[in-house]
Amino acid sequence: MRILHTMIRSGNLERSIDFYSKVLGMTLLRQHDYPEGKFTLAFLGYGKECEQAVIELTYNWGVDHYDIGTGYGHIAIEVDDAFAACEKIKELGGKVIREAGVMKGGNKVIAFVSDPDGYMIELIGKSA
Repeated sequence: MRILHTMIRSGNLERSIDFYSKVLGMTLLRQHDYPEGKFTLAFLGYGKECEQAVIELTYNWGVDHYDIGTGYGHIAIEVDDAFAACEKIKELGGKVIREAGVMKGGNKVIAFVSDPDGYMIELIGKSA
């Protein structure tokens, strides 16, 4: 068994695809409209779906936002350098919620950014 994908809902699919591809550097792997169900799915990731888990963006036609709720935590992405990643994300118009720094009570360097719909993404610096 393996994890295939994490699904999150998008209020504006084009904006979300731009964020995950242009700001976070993922590749749009596939996208398909489902007219009978009135939704579109887009899958993005850092590699092939057959090799890695990916993000599934679900856009329900006509719905422009969602309440995230208190159950959602975050998506974690490993980066070479969390400080540099934050600077690059800001340059590309992304929103840094917590600047890079050592996590409380630990020794890993982390940061948090928000996608256009408010989903939190944790950046974790590679350990030396």
